[in-house]
Amino acid sequence: MNAPSADSRTVRAARPRAARLHPLTFVVGAVRELLALLAAGAAGLVVGGLSTAFYFTLAGLAFGLVVHVATWATFTYTLYDDRLELRRSLIGRSVKAIPRDRIRGVDVSAALPHWLLRLAIVHIDAGADGGEGVLNAVSRQEAERLRLLLTGRTVSPEEPVRAPERVLARIRPRWFVYAPLSGAYLLTPFAVAGSFLGTLYNLGDDLGFITRERVESVSHDVVGLPTAAVVAAAAMVVLAMPVMSVVAFALFNWDFTVYERDGSVVARRGLVTRRTVSLERRRLRGVELADNPFERAAGVVRLGALVTGLGDAAHRGRLLPAAPRPVAADLAQRVLGSVPAPLVGHPPAARGRRVVRATAPPLGLAALALLAGRPAVACCCVALALLGVPLGLDRYRQLGHATDGARLTVRSGSLRRRQVVVEHGAVVGWRIRQTLFQRRLGLSTLVAAVGAGDGACPAVDMGQSDAVTFAARITPDWVAPFLDGGPGDR
Repeated sequence: MNAPSADSRTVRAARPRAARLHPLTFVVGAVRELLALLAAGAAGLVVGGLSTAFYFTLAGLAFGLVVHVATWATFTYTLYDDRLELRRSLIGRSVKAIPRDRIRGVDVSAALPHWLLRLAIVHIDAGADGGEGVLNAVSRQEAERLRLLLTGRTVSPEEPVRAPERVLARIRPRWFVYAPLSGAYLLTPFAVAGSFLGTLYNLGDDLGFITRERVESVSHDVVGLPTAAVVAAAAMVVLAMPVMSVVAFALFNWDFTVYERDGSVVARRGLVTRRTVSLERRRLRGVELADNPFERAAGVVRLGALVTGLGDAAHRGRLLPAAPRPVAADLAQRVLGSVPAPLVGHPPAARGRRVVRATAPPLGLAALALLAGRPAVACCCVALALLGVPLGLDRYRQLGHATDGARLTVRSGSLRRRQVVVEHGAVVGWRIRQTLFQRRLGLSTLVAAVGAGDGACPAVDMGQSDAVTFAARITPDWVAPFLDGGPGDR
């Protein structure tokens, strides 16, 4: 038998070795399962004692713990030169290969148990369709090494893994007071409370703690409360909403820091769950500034990044939470470039169209209510239509577009105003859309197709000639054949 050649030994030695998740991952899963076991066991003992259902509950949770351990033992990942392979072999063998050239971003997060054990969860985003791989969990050093390798940076044993960071922006404690200006943070505590109460109700119902008689008794007690008590409870809820919104804002955005490292813009945030999102500079093609009327009155804006092929861009592309507009504009200039200004307004005909679109739906409902013999409902709809007039006027005031030769920007909206800034090189096509009413008014909507964010950047209700001229200023070679006097007319 011939001895293996030196070349074959080299190939065999160079083959990457499959790696497992960190052994402490089992500890995180075990603690989670044991907490659920203790909660269910305590509830079962209080309600029904050592009944058969209680033992079945313990057996089910113990089985879940065994499955978690088996999943950890049968999961491996291998990093090749051209792909990342994730292998699972619990029941059937499953191999998921993620090509490295399709990886759009690598996020590193750590919930409280992971943070205490110095572990991290690595999310590999493989495109805007949401396909991704998750490594839950690895050591912090391994997470950083994978992030660097998967984002295209080589790591040698001689150089340190952590590169220097240049801070671009950092949240200030006084920004927490902006939380009540956002409806999302105002409603987050109610969503969490509703989920918690729903879980308790389902658990109590399964264990026989909640019965029809008890529900009727509680309902009767609530209905019989004095009016003063109901008013006081409602006032406490209203007063607690801003406080709870600040708490929610702090939990999600604690120590929000944006810095530049290894050719990427990195956003790090979170108190209980620490999350780090890396956005490659070469894929960052634009930014979005968004606000609502309350934030606008306070001079506050939210900043997001438009990145090619980024899944879940609304969360992963966040560059700043509610922050003063000058700070957001400065960060936008650092990561992309200056925002084109001033904006060019849209024709007066767009004003009437914005007002009609804001008032027509409630007026239509008012007419239907009158036909149905509901004058009270009709009056409410008319009142909504009157409120729609200033809304439509404000929507018109917010319309605008501009270009500075390198970037274009469009703005629209009132209740949620969005100003999108995109590099000219990100535009991959144009679409001019006209409805019947727009055509009668000489208006059109110019849509710039871009390979980032939502994939479209619409400039609403522009003048028809203005739309063509604006597109020609950005991509003259594409639009010139369609203009009067172009090659097609000769």
